[in-house]
Amino acid sequence: MDAITRMRHLSRKGLAGGGEVCYNKTKSSREGGERMRTLATIALSFAAGVFAAVLLGVGVWQLWAAGACLLVGLVLLGLKRTMPARLRLRGMLILFALCGALVYTALFQALVQAPVTARCGQMGEFSGTVLSRPVETEWGVRVTIRLSGSAAKAEVYADAEYAGLEPGQQLSGMAQWQDAARIRENDVTAFTSRGVFALLYARGPLTAEEGSAGSIRWLPQRAVYALREKIAAIWPDGDTAAFVTAELTGDRSGMAEEDAAVMTQAGVAHLFAVSGLHCAFLVSLLGLLLPVRRRALGAGLSMAVLLFYMVMVGLTPSVVRACIMQIFLLAAPLLRRESDGLTSLSAALLVILLADPFAAAGVSLQLSFAATLGLVCFSQRLSGFFKGLYRGKKRPVVSFVAANLSASLAAMVFTIPLTACYFNTFSLIAPLSNLLIVLAAGWSFMLAFVATLAGFLWLPAARVLGWGVWVLVRYVLWMASALTRLPGHALYFSNRYLKYWLVYAYALFTACAITGERRRKYAVAAALAAMTLLLTVGLNVRLSRCGEMNAMAVNVGQGQCTLLYAGDQAVVVDCGSSNSYVDAGSRAADQLESMGIHRLRAVAVTHYHADHTNGLYQLLTRLEAQTLYLPDIEDEYGVRERLLRLAEKNGIEVVYVRRTVECPLGGAVLSLYPPVGEGDLNEQGLTAL
Repeated sequence: MDAITRMRHLSRKGLAGGGEVCYNKTKSSREGGERMRTLATIALSFAAGVFAAVLLGVGVWQLWAAGACLLVGLVLLGLKRTMPARLRLRGMLILFALCGALVYTALFQALVQAPVTARCGQMGEFSGTVLSRPVETEWGVRVTIRLSGSAAKAEVYADAEYAGLEPGQQLSGMAQWQDAARIRENDVTAFTSRGVFALLYARGPLTAEEGSAGSIRWLPQRAVYALREKIAAIWPDGDTAAFVTAELTGDRSGMAEEDAAVMTQAGVAHLFAVSGLHCAFLVSLLGLLLPVRRRALGAGLSMAVLLFYMVMVGLTPSVVRACIMQIFLLAAPLLRRESDGLTSLSAALLVILLADPFAAAGVSLQLSFAATLGLVCFSQRLSGFFKGLYRGKKRPVVSFVAANLSASLAAMVFTIPLTACYFNTFSLIAPLSNLLIVLAAGWSFMLAFVATLAGFLWLPAARVLGWGVWVLVRYVLWMASALTRLPGHALYFSNRYLKYWLVYAYALFTACAITGERRRKYAVAAALAAMTLLLTVGLNVRLSRCGEMNAMAVNVGQGQCTLLYAGDQAVVVDCGSSNSYVDAGSRAADQLESMGIHRLRAVAVTHYHADHTNGLYQLLTRLEAQTLYLPDIEDEYGVRERLLRLAEKNGIEVVYVRRTVECPLGGAVLSLYPPVGEGDLNEQGLTAL
């Protein structure tokens, strides 16, 4: 019933005051909703301008575009009598926000990025504040600093003797400056999207001073290091500790290659990107551990913990977005406003882009916001649709299944094109994986958090709780592994026809969405999409085998990877890349699986350089292989030992090529010859015929 009817109804019971409160609350909610929609309009328009400037390239064009937006906005300002006020105001907000975004991005580039890139390509001094502990690399350590007198960050590559640096210390010295946006003639956004505009390769000794190290400013960073150390103490087996570290802090660097691979292939790698799911788990855990009756006190405590957690895990776009949205959700009842998902999402995006417009090019930001936008727009509708399919008595299980499926599918609406573009993959089993895994992952997150906190008080009690976490982690990894063994669990856009199918499927369901509310048309669309998908997959398998034997070079950047295949049998000769942003193993595995080849007859390694071998760990994690052929030559990097351990773990036969070896390959024969050259390792490789 409307507010006036309800007021009359209550007045008959002597509660007219209650009706008046209800009426005023409704009016207040409308006004608050209008203001929230205004904020969303400004924030989304500003974000659109920043994305345009960053993705199209910062240049003079954006100043002309900003001027055009300003001019049209001023024209709208003068159309008071010829245009509806609400429409005119909305148009002005959009145009002025676009103008502001274009100007702001240009100023940020000129004042923050340009002074740094002007020094790149030459040797020079540097000085800055250490922001995190160094990370080990093949040649020493890498540490992130904020350059003195600038908002820009840089990555310093130095010798291993600087592994003990702490956040807050001042680091200075001489270095070769490299533009972080342009590496080996390739445009790279991995660094600039994090505010890192230079790579500094140290030359000579560096000076490390105390600075502000040890102050309360760096308490969140010290907290995350203490958390990691306590996790290692509670779970001595490295795999569980690495999983828990990734789950609680988002740091996946310690995870075993096969564990990370199965989680990615199962479509649940988002469990390691600290985001809304983690914030919801954390707030739920706080509610269980600290039941506070006063809503304001509980909300304030939750906000403080979320902000600390946000800084602790590194201010990644996903966690900043999630924490800001969660804070909006907690604050809305206190301010007597309804929470609006689109407004809180757009406000979070605005905060991130104001701090660093170049974050717009970050894959994690794009995926995080695309997934959340899908949840905001479609999750409730899909949940209602799934619940409507069940005509019986509504039970908790039905609601749980409907909520999980709707959330998974809604999150995929806008992320599928991004994962196709960036990761070459479309996970078909992601909805099922989330249904079977996310609940267990949520309990493991909360129990692991409690166990880790308990570890600071009494380690034996923490280890008892740790057994429960171990069981949940084993279940998650086992289930993810089982799901990735299902045929057709994922599609790979190495299949060149798949992108056309994706456009067709989107067009099909978009047409359904704008042409009425009948459910039958969605069933027809789903059937058509499934049929054409099978045709697309089968066509690629058929056309990729155009003769008795085929050879294919996989583009892995600066490196080597050759596929030789005849029928269903295939051999991979080398698989590696010197470009750290290219995953050679995944590219090779994607290519083979898109051609219907899921098991390798053999893998041959010509020599032990990284640009010929560093993709093999991912490749042999995803695909079974019968034999590994290795040269019996010197190995100065320890690659041979790592490959031998990998082969033993996966049950792969190892053969050293000391004389000519013949390997049957369908209707062909692969001959491998021992090294015949002399000199460095590049001259001592195997030869494959």
